[in-house]
Amino acid sequence: MKKIIIATLCLLLSLSLKAQNYTPTADNLKQRTWFSDARFGLFIHWGPFSIPGSGEWVMNDRKLTVHNYTNLKDFFNPIDFNAEQWVTMAKSAGMKYITLITRHHDGFSMWDTKYSDFNIMHTPYKKDIVKMMADECHKQGIKLYLYYSLLDWRREDYPHETGRTGQFSGRKGKGDYASYLQFMKNQLTELLTNYGEIGGIWFDGHWDQTAPEGSSDRTSRIDWKYDEIYGLIHQLQPQCMIGNNHHLMPFAGEDFQMFERDLPGENKSGLSFQQASEKLPLETCETISNSWGYNLSDTLYKSKKELVHMLVKAASLGSNLLLNIGPMPNGKIQPEFQDRLKGLGDWLKIYGESIYNTHGGYIKPQDWGSITQSDQKIYIHILDGKTTTLRLDNFPAKKIRKAYSLKYHSKVNYTFKNSNLEIKTTLNDSEPDQVIVLEVNN
Repeated sequence: MKKIIIATLCLLLSLSLKAQNYTPTADNLKQRTWFSDARFGLFIHWGPFSIPGSGEWVMNDRKLTVHNYTNLKDFFNPIDFNAEQWVTMAKSAGMKYITLITRHHDGFSMWDTKYSDFNIMHTPYKKDIVKMMADECHKQGIKLYLYYSLLDWRREDYPHETGRTGQFSGRKGKGDYASYLQFMKNQLTELLTNYGEIGGIWFDGHWDQTAPEGSSDRTSRIDWKYDEIYGLIHQLQPQCMIGNNHHLMPFAGEDFQMFERDLPGENKSGLSFQQASEKLPLETCETISNSWGYNLSDTLYKSKKELVHMLVKAASLGSNLLLNIGPMPNGKIQPEFQDRLKGLGDWLKIYGESIYNTHGGYIKPQDWGSITQSDQKIYIHILDGKTTTLRLDNFPAKKIRKAYSLKYHSKVNYTFKNSNLEIKTTLNDSEPDQVIVLEVNN
């Protein structure tokens, strides 16, 4: 017994040191590069919370107790779920990866876990959703990222008494973070052991233990022991990227930075007071409607034009776009979501080279549009539908070899002198984005 205790302590110390002095492996750096080049992914919010049709926060918003909310597992039977169709839809939309909810704040696990009875195997469906999605993603060549909530509205051992949310669930005991931490590590070990290669872990819920976004002090009220959590992940799958939606600057051990409902550098949502990292890949997550999870009353769907502009502006800021759908509880995806994704896929078949494998423009988005770049090409995205003459000062190229419309490959007239560029183009009102390609010598 003494030898086991010593070995366990040595392992924990090793994981702690690895996280505190985290140096990404070559495989991890390769994954980061792939991620930045991918530019476009699908976010899926789905689970028993989809049944009431009021979004993924229904347990908290309706002040449902653990006892009453748990009954939902007996109704969750997504007989129309088809992993092949979901992955094919994402791939046809031009998406390169999928981020799947495995466990949201309600604590329901979408896989065959040994560490909680509140899981998919204890529903009438009795099939491992994560396995089916993982198998299909691997088959179709789509990277799989896994969302995992740090917050739990059901478990007694989560430090609920200091949390900002989940205060009406009926829990009366006191949290035990040591127990809860072990539970999370056990589940993360399952996810990173039983489902093949995972692109990354997408954490959420840190903010439950801090003051609201924008406060001068957002220090966590608990020590999450990220050194242990991150160290475990990087040990199990060194290439696996870690991101944490804490709405703060990245912590040690994290591999990418995300922005919720905001482009990097913007704060329209009131959640993104942090600056964009200059060292890590960036990702913006947004919705097609106004909700993350299935919501019967939300019928405000963003247009194809709005979504194209969102994708272009994200890329022009060096960021991915993780675009969300909230499938229906039976496993079907609303036709409005399918229509928008098809529209984006059709657009990317023509304009994809101006998005994939590019980096942010040499200037930030302007009223007229924005810029994406690769090594030998600069893509001018005219988004306002008005600009026919564009002047760009201090243009970062020694020579422009060629200028043309990306869609029609027709010549575009320009003048370039003393680093000042003037472009003239003919607009097509039916297009959400007029893309001009400049082949340059740097």
